Amino acid sequence: MPLWNAAAAAGNLPARFLIGAAAKVALSELLQGSCLGASVGGTGRAAELRGKSVLVAAADQLSAALALTELDGIARRLVLWPADLPLEHLPYVIASVPVDAVVSDGSIMSAEDVAIRPYLTCSAKITPASHDREAVDTAPCCPTEWILPTSGTTGRPKLVVHTLASLRGAIEDRGAPAGPVVWSTFYDIRRYGGLQIFLRAMLTGGSMVLSDAGESIFEFLARAAAHGVTHISGTPSHWRRALMSPAANRIAPQYVRLSGEIADQAILDRLRTRYPRARVAHAFASTEAGVAFDVRDGLEGFPASLMEQPGSGVEMKVHEGSLRIRSSRIADRYIPGERPLADAGGFVDTGDMLELRGGRYYFVGRRDGVINVGGQKVHPEEVEGVINRHPQVRMSLVRPRKNPVLGALVVAEVVLQTGSDCAAECGGQLEHEILQLCREALPRHKVPAAIKFVGELEVAASGKIVRRDA
Repeated sequence: MPLWNAAAAAGNLPARFLIGAAAKVALSELLQGSCLGASVGGTGRAAELRGKSVLVAAADQLSAALALTELDGIARRLVLWPADLPLEHLPYVIASVPVDAVVSDGSIMSAEDVAIRPYLTCSAKITPASHDREAVDTAPCCPTEWILPTSGTTGRPKLVVHTLASLRGAIEDRGAPAGPVVWSTFYDIRRYGGLQIFLRAMLTGGSMVLSDAGESIFEFLARAAAHGVTHISGTPSHWRRALMSPAANRIAPQYVRLSGEIADQAILDRLRTRYPRARVAHAFASTEAGVAFDVRDGLEGFPASLMEQPGSGVEMKVHEGSLRIRSSRIADRYIPGERPLADAGGFVDTGDMLELRGGRYYFVGRRDGVINVGGQKVHPEEVEGVINRHPQVRMSLVRPRKNPVLGALVVAEVVLQTGSDCAAECGGQLEHEILQLCREALPRHKVPAAIKFVGELEVAASGKIVRRDA
């Protein structure tokens, strides 16, 4: 069933909206028209894209969301282009997919930027169409492939192929929330984490408030509050920054979700304190492996019992320290296909390293982010989890510093809850307290050799802390 059809069946359409920074569209409007404008005779233009491989590139998330909804089940492939993806990768993506049509709002790439035709303009304005939508949209067509970019080791994005069936697996298993729901997320919906929330709203009967790259966290949270957001998600880094905003008190969510980075105990506790009536969950998911599970007990890590989930359709194992996942939710393949996405047994190696302690697994970091201190391994995220426990710490970044004897030392950059003034006045005492916390919880080689207090840390458009040494 195409996305627009599934969304239509999910609830009371006149009461459901997609809400952007500058516009609000009822889903019922999309079933009666098109976000792609009208062709001669008043018929919608979506039929021009039937069976084509379509690149969807719009800075405005609302326009992109409407185009994706309208084109699923019509286009052979939908290539999602996040607003932050550099245009230098455009020739590679076009050639690799390959792309034979473009839908854009004109703000990321104009018709002059690409020689591909058709080039259709999308917008948040729905143009009424006189065609019979069911006759046009449900004629025989292959299921649409959704192609998502994710970070690559060469600088080029890896292109990951999903279908709507693999994307919606975790949503169907969880079922629809009770009562009226308004979803939102700090993520871009062209990234896997944001797309999951968008699909939850579309497929379970909710509305959704979409974020905008041009607005501050304060503006986004204020707008989310104005539209009564009940369910909201983001990375731990998103939430650490959000909790410092005065607008964090304006929202009163029923459900708070974290994903994309390790959720340490400090951020889970702070969210529970700020939103005592909300269910706080942290999920494990990746673009390649899909959603594996979520944890709702308020504790970092996850119970070892989750390794066996009878009837869930998700199989997990730990091999050489990293989490491996096999399920119907994993992606189909990479484009180009020279590199296998899964091993011979169908398991995706996530690269996320685990340690089993007391019947619970804890994420300690990425395999490719290890710091080598005199031959001993240090996962930066493990050290950050300890530093973040200090009540004055907002967030931290642990990185290596070259050392002629040990090869590298561990150093940390720390952002304080109270800002740089406190660092200037009581930095020495705070540094001592943080280092003491580390000495009590970590082996000697993992304790930072130096701590630097900084005003902020760079966070990528994906919501993750930028780790230039990884």
